[in-house]
Amino acid sequence: MNLVIQSPKPLAAAHAKPLLALARGVSVQHIDAHAIRITETDPTQRGNVDAYCETHALDYAFVRPDLAWRDFGLVAMDMDSTLITIECIDEIADFCGLKAEVSAITEAAMRGEIKNFDESLIARVSLLKGLDAHALDHVYAERLQLSPGAETMLAAAQSVGLRTLLVSGGFNFFTDRLKARLQLDFTRANTLDIVDGKLTGCVLGEIVNASVKARTVRETCAALGIAPAQAIVLGDGSNDLEMMAEAGLSVAFRAKPVVRAAADVAFNHVGLDGLLRLLQ
Repeated sequence: MNLVIQSPKPLAAAHAKPLLALARGVSVQHIDAHAIRITETDPTQRGNVDAYCETHALDYAFVRPDLAWRDFGLVAMDMDSTLITIECIDEIADFCGLKAEVSAITEAAMRGEIKNFDESLIARVSLLKGLDAHALDHVYAERLQLSPGAETMLAAAQSVGLRTLLVSGGFNFFTDRLKARLQLDFTRANTLDIVDGKLTGCVLGEIVNASVKARTVRETCAALGIAPAQAIVLGDGSNDLEMMAEAGLSVAFRAKPVVRAAADVAFNHVGLDGLLRLLQ
Protein backbone atom coordinates (compact mmCIF):
# COMPACT_ATOMS: atom_id res chain seq x y z
CA MET A 1 0.00 0.00 0.00
CA ASN A 2 1.02 3.57 -0.55
CA LEU A 3 0.73 6.02 2.32
CA VAL A 4 -0.38 9.56 1.51
CA ILE A 5 0.41 12.21 4.13
CA GLN A 6 -1.31 15.60 3.90
CA SER A 7 -1.19 18.88 5.77
CA PRO A 8 -3.39 21.98 5.51
CA LYS A 9 -0.16 24.00 5.68
CA PRO A 10 2.95 23.38 3.57
CA LEU A 11 4.26 19.99 4.73
CA ALA A 12 7.61 20.31 6.49
CA ALA A 13 10.33 18.22 4.86
CA ALA A 14 11.38 16.98 8.29
CA HIS A 15 8.30 14.73 8.44
CA ALA A 16 9.39 12.54 5.52
CA LYS A 17 12.16 10.56 7.18
CA PRO A 18 10.36 9.55 10.41
CA LEU A 19 7.19 8.67 8.51
CA LEU A 20 9.15 6.57 6.01
CA ALA A 21 10.64 4.64 8.93
CA LEU A 22 7.36 4.30 10.87
CA ALA A 23 5.48 3.01 7.81
CA ARG A 24 8.39 0.77 6.74
CA GLY A 25 8.15 2.25 3.26
CA VAL A 26 10.54 2.20 0.32
CA SER A 27 10.58 5.75 -1.04
CA VAL A 28 9.11 9.23 -0.62
CA GLN A 29 7.43 11.00 -3.53
CA HIS A 30 6.38 14.64 -3.35
CA ILE A 31 2.82 15.19 -4.55
CA ASP A 32 2.72 18.95 -3.95
CA ALA A 33 3.67 21.44 -1.24
CA HIS A 34 1.08 19.95 1.11
CA ALA A 35 1.49 16.21 0.57
CA ILE A 36 3.86 13.30 0.10
CA ARG A 37 3.38 9.70 -0.95
CA ILE A 38 5.37 6.93 0.71
CA THR A 39 5.52 3.80 -1.43
CA GLU A 40 5.26 0.11 -0.48
CA THR A 41 4.34 0.70 3.15
CA ASP A 42 3.15 -1.80 5.73
CA PRO A 43 -0.48 -1.08 6.76
CA THR A 44 0.01 -3.01 10.00
CA GLN A 45 2.01 0.02 11.14
CA ARG A 46 -1.16 2.12 11.10
CA GLY A 47 -1.07 2.64 14.87
CA ASN A 48 2.39 4.21 14.79
CA VAL A 49 1.51 6.36 11.79
CA ASP A 50 -1.75 7.45 13.42
CA ALA A 51 0.01 8.52 16.61
CA TYR A 52 2.61 10.52 14.71
CA CYS A 53 0.05 12.23 12.49
CA GLU A 54 -2.23 13.07 15.40
CA THR A 55 0.70 14.67 17.22
CA HIS A 56 1.62 16.79 14.21
CA ALA A 57 -1.92 17.58 12.92
CA LEU A 58 -1.45 15.62 9.69
CA ASP A 59 -3.89 13.48 7.75
CA TYR A 60 -2.88 10.09 6.37
CA ALA A 61 -4.37 7.40 4.16
CA PHE A 62 -3.20 3.94 3.15
CA VAL A 63 -4.30 3.47 -0.46
CA ARG A 64 -3.71 1.02 -3.28
CA PRO A 65 -0.89 2.16 -5.56
CA ASP A 66 -3.20 2.01 -8.58
CA LEU A 67 -6.21 3.75 -7.00
CA ALA A 68 -7.53 6.17 -9.63
CA TRP A 69 -10.57 8.22 -10.65
CA ARG A 70 -11.29 5.60 -13.31
CA ASP A 71 -12.21 3.15 -10.52
CA PHE A 72 -15.26 5.23 -9.64
CA GLY A 73 -18.41 6.58 -11.22
CA LEU A 74 -20.11 8.47 -8.37
CA VAL A 75 -19.23 10.84 -5.54
CA ALA A 76 -21.96 10.77 -2.87
CA MET A 77 -21.88 13.33 -0.07
CA ASP A 78 -23.64 14.20 3.12
CA MET A 79 -24.52 17.89 3.33
CA ASP A 80 -24.45 19.30 6.87
CA SER A 81 -20.91 19.49 8.30
CA THR A 82 -19.57 17.68 5.21
CA LEU A 83 -20.24 19.57 1.98
CA ILE A 84 -21.08 22.64 4.06
CA THR A 85 -19.69 23.85 7.38
CA ILE A 86 -22.95 24.22 9.32
CA GLU A 87 -25.82 22.10 10.60
CA CYS A 88 -28.73 23.86 8.91
CA ILE A 89 -31.33 22.83 11.48
CA ASP A 90 -29.24 24.33 14.29
CA GLU A 91 -28.98 27.64 12.43
CA ILE A 92 -32.72 27.64 11.67
CA ALA A 93 -33.39 27.07 15.37
CA ASP A 94 -31.29 30.13 16.18
CA PHE A 95 -34.01 32.27 14.63
CA CYS A 96 -36.45 31.11 17.32
CA GLY A 97 -33.94 31.24 20.17
CA LEU A 98 -33.51 27.46 20.44
CA LYS A 99 -30.11 26.84 18.86
CA ALA A 100 -28.47 25.45 22.01
CA GLU A 101 -31.31 23.00 22.62
CA VAL A 102 -31.49 21.80 19.03
CA SER A 103 -27.69 21.67 18.65
CA ALA A 104 -27.40 19.38 21.66
CA ILE A 105 -29.81 16.89 20.06
CA THR A 106 -28.05 17.16 16.68
CA GLU A 107 -24.62 16.55 18.22
CA ALA A 108 -25.82 13.51 20.18
CA ALA A 109 -27.49 12.08 17.07
CA MET A 110 -24.36 12.55 14.95
CA ARG A 111 -22.18 10.90 17.61
CA GLY A 112 -24.51 7.90 17.52
CA GLU A 113 -25.79 8.41 21.06
CA ILE A 114 -29.38 8.71 19.83
CA LYS A 115 -30.16 5.52 17.96
CA ASN A 116 -33.47 6.59 16.39
CA PHE A 117 -32.65 9.35 13.89
CA ASP A 118 -36.30 9.71 12.87
CA GLU A 119 -37.36 10.52 16.42
CA SER A 120 -34.49 12.96 16.91
CA LEU A 121 -35.35 14.81 13.69
CA ILE A 122 -39.05 14.93 14.50
CA ALA A 123 -38.24 16.29 17.96
CA ARG A 124 -35.97 19.00 16.56
CA VAL A 125 -38.31 20.04 13.76
CA SER A 126 -41.26 20.25 16.18
CA LEU A 127 -39.41 22.99 18.04
CA LEU A 128 -39.45 25.10 14.86
CA LYS A 129 -43.26 25.28 14.72
CA GLY A 130 -44.52 28.76 13.87
CA LEU A 131 -41.18 30.08 12.60
CA ASP A 132 -41.38 32.33 9.55
CA ALA A 133 -40.09 30.37 6.54
CA HIS A 134 -37.95 33.36 5.52
CA ALA A 135 -35.53 32.15 8.21
CA LEU A 136 -34.47 29.47 5.72
CA ASP A 137 -33.48 32.15 3.21
CA HIS A 138 -31.43 33.91 5.86
CA VAL A 139 -29.61 30.70 6.80
CA TYR A 140 -28.74 29.99 3.17
CA ALA A 141 -27.69 33.53 2.30
CA GLU A 142 -25.93 34.53 5.52
CA ARG A 143 -24.65 31.40 7.25
CA LEU A 144 -24.20 28.54 4.80
CA GLN A 145 -20.61 28.15 3.62
CA LEU A 146 -19.04 25.38 1.58
CA SER A 147 -16.42 23.30 3.35
CA PRO A 148 -12.80 24.00 2.41
CA GLY A 149 -11.88 22.37 -0.87
CA ALA A 150 -15.46 21.46 -1.79
CA GLU A 151 -15.58 23.24 -5.13
CA THR A 152 -12.11 22.01 -6.12
CA MET A 153 -13.00 18.42 -5.29
CA LEU A 154 -16.30 18.54 -7.16
CA ALA A 155 -14.75 20.21 -10.21
CA ALA A 156 -12.08 17.51 -10.38
CA ALA A 157 -14.62 14.69 -10.07
CA GLN A 158 -16.93 16.21 -12.66
CA SER A 159 -14.06 16.86 -15.06
CA VAL A 160 -13.30 13.15 -15.26
CA GLY A 161 -16.93 12.16 -15.69
CA LEU A 162 -18.02 11.17 -12.20
CA ARG A 163 -21.64 11.89 -11.31
CA THR A 164 -22.52 13.57 -8.03
CA LEU A 165 -25.11 12.85 -5.35
CA LEU A 166 -25.96 15.00 -2.33
CA VAL A 167 -27.96 12.95 0.16
CA SER A 168 -28.90 14.56 3.44
CA GLY A 169 -30.82 14.06 6.63
CA GLY A 170 -31.30 17.82 6.40
CA PHE A 171 -33.66 19.71 4.14
CA ASN A 172 -34.28 19.98 0.41
CA PHE A 173 -34.60 23.76 0.70
CA PHE A 174 -30.80 23.73 0.93
CA THR A 175 -29.94 20.71 -1.22
CA ASP A 176 -31.98 22.09 -4.12
CA ARG A 177 -30.05 25.36 -4.05
CA LEU A 178 -26.71 23.60 -3.76
CA LYS A 179 -27.64 21.34 -6.66
CA ALA A 180 -28.11 24.34 -8.92
CA ARG A 181 -25.10 26.22 -7.55
CA LEU A 182 -22.66 23.30 -7.85
CA GLN A 183 -24.24 21.54 -10.86
CA LEU A 184 -24.85 18.36 -8.91
CA ASP A 185 -26.60 15.47 -10.63
CA PHE A 186 -28.78 14.07 -7.85
CA THR A 187 -30.05 15.16 -4.45
CA ARG A 188 -32.23 13.71 -1.74
CA ALA A 189 -33.27 15.29 1.57
CA ASN A 190 -36.20 15.90 3.89
CA THR A 191 -39.03 18.33 3.16
CA LEU A 192 -40.16 20.80 5.81
CA ASP A 193 -43.91 21.39 5.91
CA ILE A 194 -44.68 25.08 5.33
CA VAL A 195 -48.21 26.51 5.48
CA ASP A 196 -49.00 30.20 4.97
CA GLY A 197 -45.32 31.05 5.14
CA LYS A 198 -44.79 29.37 8.52
CA LEU A 199 -43.09 26.11 9.49
CA THR A 200 -45.66 23.69 10.90
CA GLY A 201 -43.09 21.72 12.90
CA CYS A 202 -43.55 18.65 10.70
CA VAL A 203 -41.56 16.80 8.04
CA LEU A 204 -43.37 15.62 4.92
CA GLY A 205 -42.93 12.12 3.53
CA GLU A 206 -40.29 9.51 4.25
CA ILE A 207 -37.53 10.70 6.54
CA VAL A 208 -34.06 10.45 5.03
CA ASN A 209 -32.34 8.44 7.77
CA ALA A 210 -29.28 6.19 7.64
CA SER A 211 -30.99 3.34 5.80
CA VAL A 212 -32.62 5.67 3.28
CA LYS A 213 -29.24 7.30 2.62
CA ALA A 214 -27.71 3.89 1.93
CA ARG A 215 -30.64 2.90 -0.26
CA THR A 216 -30.31 6.15 -2.21
CA VAL A 217 -26.65 5.42 -2.91
CA ARG A 218 -27.53 1.90 -4.11
CA GLU A 219 -30.39 3.15 -6.27
CA THR A 220 -28.28 5.91 -7.79
CA CYS A 221 -25.52 3.45 -8.62
CA ALA A 222 -28.05 1.10 -10.19
CA ALA A 223 -29.46 3.95 -12.29
CA LEU A 224 -25.93 4.75 -13.49
CA GLY A 225 -25.19 1.10 -14.24
CA ILE A 226 -22.35 0.85 -11.73
CA ALA A 227 -21.76 -1.15 -8.56
CA PRO A 228 -21.81 0.56 -5.14
CA ALA A 229 -18.12 -0.32 -4.93
CA GLN A 230 -17.64 2.29 -7.66
CA ALA A 231 -18.93 5.02 -5.37
CA ILE A 232 -16.90 7.37 -3.19
CA VAL A 233 -18.97 8.35 -0.14
CA LEU A 234 -18.17 11.24 2.20
CA GLY A 235 -19.81 11.86 5.57
CA ASP A 236 -19.32 12.97 9.14
CA GLY A 237 -22.09 11.60 11.35
CA SER A 238 -23.37 8.23 12.51
CA ASN A 239 -26.30 8.44 10.09
CA ASP A 240 -23.73 8.30 7.27
CA LEU A 241 -22.25 4.97 8.33
CA GLU A 242 -24.62 2.76 6.34
CA MET A 243 -24.07 4.58 3.07
CA MET A 244 -20.33 4.73 3.70
CA ALA A 245 -20.35 0.96 4.14
CA GLU A 246 -21.72 0.63 0.59
CA ALA A 247 -18.80 2.54 -0.91
CA GLY A 248 -15.63 1.44 -2.61
CA LEU A 249 -13.95 4.36 -0.81
CA SER A 250 -15.43 5.94 2.32
CA VAL A 251 -14.15 9.28 3.58
CA ALA A 252 -14.83 10.67 7.05
CA PHE A 253 -14.63 14.45 6.91
CA ARG A 254 -14.05 16.30 10.21
CA ALA A 255 -16.14 13.46 11.53
CA LYS A 256 -17.35 12.04 14.81
CA PRO A 257 -15.06 9.32 16.33
CA VAL A 258 -17.42 6.47 15.45
CA VAL A 259 -17.32 7.54 11.80
CA ARG A 260 -13.56 8.05 11.66
CA ALA A 261 -13.09 4.54 13.06
CA ALA A 262 -15.25 2.97 10.35
CA ALA A 263 -14.08 4.94 7.31
CA ASP A 264 -11.34 3.98 4.86
CA VAL A 265 -9.92 7.50 5.10
CA ALA A 266 -10.34 10.35 7.59
CA PHE A 267 -9.68 13.99 6.80
CA ASN A 268 -9.41 15.80 10.11
CA HIS A 269 -7.31 18.73 8.95
CA VAL A 270 -7.22 19.11 5.16
CA GLY A 271 -10.17 20.11 3.00
CA LEU A 272 -12.37 17.97 0.80
CA ASP A 273 -9.84 18.48 -1.99
CA GLY A 274 -7.59 16.12 -0.04
CA LEU A 275 -9.41 13.43 -1.99
CA LEU A 276 -7.54 14.46 -5.13
CA ARG A 277 -4.18 13.52 -3.65
CA LEU A 278 -5.34 9.94 -3.04
CA LEU A 279 -6.29 9.29 -6.66
CA GLN A 280 -4.00 9.06 -9.66
